[in-house]
Amino acid sequence: MGTKSHHLGLGFLLLLFIPAECLGAEGRLAHKLFRDLFANYTSALRPVADTDQTLNVTLEVTLSQIIDMDERNQVLTLYLWIRQEWTDAYLHWDPKAYGDLDAIRIPSSLVWRPDIVLYNKADTQPPASASTNVVVRHDGAVRWDAPAITRSSCRVDVSAFPFDAQRCGLTFGSWTHGGHQLDVRPRGSSASLADFVENVEWRVLGMPARRRVLTYGCCSEPYPDVTFTLLLRRRAAAYVCNLLLPCVFISLLAPLAFHLPADSGEKVSLGVTVLLALTVFQLILAESMPPAESVPLIGKYYMATMTMVTFSTALTILIMNLHYCGPSAHPVPAWARILLLQHLARGLCVRERGEPCGQSRPLESAPSLQPPAGLPAGPCHEPRCLCHQEALLHHVASIASTFRSHRAAQRCHEDWKRLARVMDRFFLGIFFCMALVMSLLVLVQAL
Repeated sequence: MGTKSHHLGLGFLLLLFIPAECLGAEGRLAHKLFRDLFANYTSALRPVADTDQTLNVTLEVTLSQIIDMDERNQVLTLYLWIRQEWTDAYLHWDPKAYGDLDAIRIPSSLVWRPDIVLYNKADTQPPASASTNVVVRHDGAVRWDAPAITRSSCRVDVSAFPFDAQRCGLTFGSWTHGGHQLDVRPRGSSASLADFVENVEWRVLGMPARRRVLTYGCCSEPYPDVTFTLLLRRRAAAYVCNLLLPCVFISLLAPLAFHLPADSGEKVSLGVTVLLALTVFQLILAESMPPAESVPLIGKYYMATMTMVTFSTALTILIMNLHYCGPSAHPVPAWARILLLQHLARGLCVRERGEPCGQSRPLESAPSLQPPAGLPAGPCHEPRCLCHQEALLHHVASIASTFRSHRAAQRCHEDWKRLARVMDRFFLGIFFCMALVMSLLVLVQAL
């Protein structure tokens, strides 16, 4: 861009050596005007008649496009049209003396330009000089329109991601001239958005302008600047579809591990699989977010969901231990039998096969052997009666005792399995309600 400005300057300097006869009437007047204006002009000094006079510069910014918002590095890249206007005390003429020529367009490198820069610039490259022309009017008013791609630092707050709003300021001011030499003011109360190209990720709410006068520690004189604050709100539809909804579905799937039969062998596997899936989403989110103390909203949701899945998996393991209590286990305590196997089971509609919902199974007493009705009591009068065989009676009593012990152990095992089913149904309702409430609290932010 500097080479192009140099060539344009040389082109206008060559006009001084072109014979006037080779130009038209308007060309001869412009040639004469250019020669008269720049005969003793220098672009190195501030163009004021009095050195104590303050030169006023009006700054206008038009936002054209948001190129990139790098949240991790906190850098905002914009494409702007910057217009600067000031009055040059040495560039004025009488239009009547030059055929009513009231304005000329010349390379910006030929005139004095204010050294207004972006204070919060985040680009390591030096600023390139714009090769656009300036418009000089007969009263000395100079207008310089130049496009610029700016990379500015912006403090990004992702605590509400992906439903966040950002405020990024662009501060423009003179680098060497104090407020007594150069005063910069904005044109209007905000930047222009008339030619803005809509961004797919960000919605622009406005870009108000504010003038400040600050005194820095290096210098005693004040330095005015103009800050344009870009107000942005993130379009969250893509993040809801790609990051939030999959997590919601997975979190609602996790409590269903309590509904799986214990004999299937997949209860713990489902919890571990859900936990791994949430970890993958958490890593994807961490790669795009800046390492800050404030955890994003979706990150908090992931952490809460992972904690819930971890506790549900741990409870599933404990409940499976209850389910697989063997015949040697102790009987279900009386309080658990009354509170869980009767009242809670009736409320959760946990029933045996063929048992109506809302009714608990009556507690059975241990079976006892009674002599069948109709048999005579006392000593048998038949000569070949089995009652006289003491060995056979001993074996029958042993079989009856074994049957009673087996029946009691089997009944104890069935009670523990029934208790495990009650606990599964209870925690299924609790964790499903927790997952649903957390998902609704996050999704309501998108409305």
